[in-house]
Amino acid sequence: MNKQERVTFVINTLKKLYPTIPVPLDHKDPYTLLIAVLLSAQCTDVRVNQITPLLFAKADNPYDMVKLSVEEIKEIIRPCGLSPMKSKGIHGLSHILIDKHGGKVPQSFEFLEELPAVGHKTASVVMSQAFGIPAFPVDTHIHRLMHRWNLTNGKNVVQTEKDAKRIFPEEIWNDLHLQIIWYGREYSPARGWDLEKDIITKTVGRKTIIDLYYKSKLPIKKKSH
Repeated sequence: MNKQERVTFVINTLKKLYPTIPVPLDHKDPYTLLIAVLLSAQCTDVRVNQITPLLFAKADNPYDMVKLSVEEIKEIIRPCGLSPMKSKGIHGLSHILIDKHGGKVPQSFEFLEELPAVGHKTASVVMSQAFGIPAFPVDTHIHRLMHRWNLTNGKNVVQTEKDAKRIFPEEIWNDLHLQIIWYGREYSPARGWDLEKDIITKTVGRKTIIDLYYKSKLPIKKKSH
């Protein structure tokens, strides 16, 4: 299989497996998505979805959020980890949205990335999922799978994003990044990985990774004394 055939195989397999694509983080508008994505840094989506209803019951818009103290926000979001940084970020960005953007989340990478605690990946998720603007947010799942599938040599997420945008058609970026995330969780995790169930890696995967996988499954020979 050449590279284009591998890309086509990945796209078609993911389309068959995930014809409808659930969004991992529960939200009702761009603001609640922005907060949920910010909370998801080094925290599982499942945990975030347990915490956001508690936070949004008190404040689901920037005007109500700034009425809470940073300490109050921190107490609610503590189970998500990094709560000192995240609570300051949520409070600070809510102020900026009110002061600079009329209380609305801006549809712009530049303005989003100016907000405290909002990096390129968070901005990409919001642009893609809230506004439908083509973006390719790369998280650890996508970074791992793109490497396993021999579609990037990227040593970091920046390079992996560039490669993904180059090889996949722009009109499917928004669906595809979510399909890859779901596939990674279900069939190609970092730990407890079963290559026999991982049809994409088994078909198009990097030879060194596949060889290493099978080598790790060989029985360990006992040394004879």
